[in-house]
Amino acid sequence: MDKKTEDFYIRLKSELEESTTWPAVYLYKFIVPTDATSINLVENTFNNMGAVIKTNASKTGKYTSISVNVTMQNPDKVIEKYQELSTIEGIISL
Repeated sequence: MDKKTEDFYIRLKSELEESTTWPAVYLYKFIVPTDATSINLVENTFNNMGAVIKTNASKTGKYTSISVNVTMQNPDKVIEKYQELSTIEGIISL
């Protein structure tokens, strides 16, 4: 992990600790290229967690936005999911 990414996760953890009482519902937002593999990888990451997942294709159909509402136990678990999903080709985390 590069220094910029590491600093981002440190800042995110600090902000989540200060702004939220855990466990809490967390909203993840991602944009992926529209292909079944990328969408399924995101959805499968949240399997058996009681997540509410909504997808929406872009106007051109080239990209799909994915919103995931899920109860997370603490900021470390939130960050673990971001890191797990960062390996998906072309994913953008919002």
